[in-house]
Amino acid sequence: MLHVPALTLAVLAAASAPGLYFEQTTIVYQGGEPAGPGVRTRAWHAGQSMRLEAGDAPGGPALVLRFDLDRAFRLDPARRVVVELDMDRLRARSQTDAAVAAGMTGGGEEGAVRSIPVEGSRTIAGYVCRGFRLTGPSIQMVVWVAETLPVGVETFAAFLEWSGASRSLGGLLEEIRALPGFPLQTQTRVEVQGGVRDTVSTVTAIRVGPQPAELFEVPPGWSVEASPALSPENGGPE
Repeated sequence: MLHVPALTLAVLAAASAPGLYFEQTTIVYQGGEPAGPGVRTRAWHAGQSMRLEAGDAPGGPALVLRFDLDRAFRLDPARRVVVELDMDRLRARSQTDAAVAAGMTGGGEEGAVRSIPVEGSRTIAGYVCRGFRLTGPSIQMVVWVAETLPVGVETFAAFLEWSGASRSLGGLLEEIRALPGFPLQTQTRVEVQGGVRDTVSTVTAIRVGPQPAELFEVPPGWSVEASPALSPENGGPE
């Protein structure tokens, strides 16, 4: 679930906000045709806590990141089990994915990405958005932002630092940070092994406001299991 290229675009949002919930759909195109049905993502954010779900129906398996406690766990509703994850291994994997994404997009090249306004506007998730075209050595990206939402990228500073996106995506992230609003749609074109791949990520619903604290906690009555990396026989706590 922690696929950094898509997830980073999902949370590229920055003035301080009391909390945030949004739904996003990401579709990859090869040769102008969808490569699959797309992925639907739901994300909750409050302070230094995030909850991520994928799939069409809410209430399924979820990943919870608690940056304030340096903890991560996966919720399995079918078994009413919470699996405690190895935060160091998860962080390392996330940072590797961010570095791979930077290599694919050229975003890690300092000062290599530039943005220019796009004519016209479009309405996304009920908000009128302005468009900006970002270009780099091997990337073309159009970002549509809503200026009336009281959120932006620094809301997710803890995630961006933890995931490695702040360092790996360099110039690309800096240009997105400079845009005047919350990105509600990104259209990204990259060259991969001589071919062209387009990825369109669209926020379909968004709500700004306090989020229930229980979304970021272990549900009462659920059992807690350690991941293999955290079990005593693998060097984890007793």
